[in-house]
Amino acid sequence: MEKRVYSFAPGPAVLPLPVLKEVQRDLLCLPGAGASILEISHRSKAFTQIIEGAEANIRKLLAVPDNYSVLFMQGGAFLQFALVALNLLRGAKKPANYIITGAWSTKAIKEAKTQGTANAAWDGKPDNFVRFPNQNELNLDSDPAYVYFCSNETIQGVQYRTEPIVGDAPLVCDSSSDIFCRPVPVEKFGLIFACAQKNAGPAGVTIVIIRDDLLQRSGDDLPSLLNYRVVAENKSLLNTPPTFGVYVVKLVTSWLIDEIGGLEKMAEINRRKSKMLYDAIDQSDGFYQGHARPESRSIMNVPFRLPNADLEGKFLAEAAERELCDLKGHRSVGGCRASLYNAMPVEGVQLLAEFMQEFQKKNK
Repeated sequence: MEKRVYSFAPGPAVLPLPVLKEVQRDLLCLPGAGASILEISHRSKAFTQIIEGAEANIRKLLAVPDNYSVLFMQGGAFLQFALVALNLLRGAKKPANYIITGAWSTKAIKEAKTQGTANAAWDGKPDNFVRFPNQNELNLDSDPAYVYFCSNETIQGVQYRTEPIVGDAPLVCDSSSDIFCRPVPVEKFGLIFACAQKNAGPAGVTIVIIRDDLLQRSGDDLPSLLNYRVVAENKSLLNTPPTFGVYVVKLVTSWLIDEIGGLEKMAEINRRKSKMLYDAIDQSDGFYQGHARPESRSIMNVPFRLPNADLEGKFLAEAAERELCDLKGHRSVGGCRASLYNAMPVEGVQLLAEFMQEFQKKNK
């Protein structure tokens, strides 16, 4: 087998090694099924156990209340940008409010405006998206259809510490890049969605957690697969779901429960990993410059710049020689970025922090 590197890719991202080994072991023939997970019917007993197990794990990890539905959908977070507005805004006769904190919430409000009025309650673009707003900076409408935010902006590396306070309005959260990285008070949200390929599984499946009363907003005139209520009524089996993706989500969530010990433990590990890199940045006397302000820093994505583009290129090349890979920043902002999702081993982050310190000494 070819040697694995430490991949700091933003997504599709690293998966837990025990999960990959289980997938490898069972791919040819799923125990008790007589066939591969890639071959069995989505209506078979074997897959029913898988999808019900994945939902049960999600409910356990996040303490999801009974009055919430867990859906497995397709199309990634980008489709959810539109589906949130299709189901909760179109026909509401009142605006939605969006907290614009980076590239993904910017894209989300653009999609929402195709279905109704969407107002920016706050926009961090003038400051280049270096922070999240304080509560008193939010300009919320008196009775919005919902309030939307992205809990972690992968490109800018900013992450909410606590959810915004929005009164009685449903709070909608794009948690694609930090779901399962820490405990979340689901009962404070109307809807949480997350594409799986950061922290929960492979690309191709999207998790939606929605409060049941909001399902009634989904209009009968919506196409069935775009209608949260219809998907919920059919237990995510209206059509063939992404069976392999759901299977890996089940394995990843089992790993979080059985091997990590839950989200409190996972959060401790993630804070420790991110601190290694932020310490390397803060102690570099300006050689490395982080993007986000300290109070808004993400524990999932750490973007940073070096003094010039030539040094950044050299840094990326030498890091790859050390098998520290996929550290190039997003094409829209450049620089470097280390994504520290749940499955990134502590030792990989330690090696990167040590390399950063060594590189600085050689090139300052």
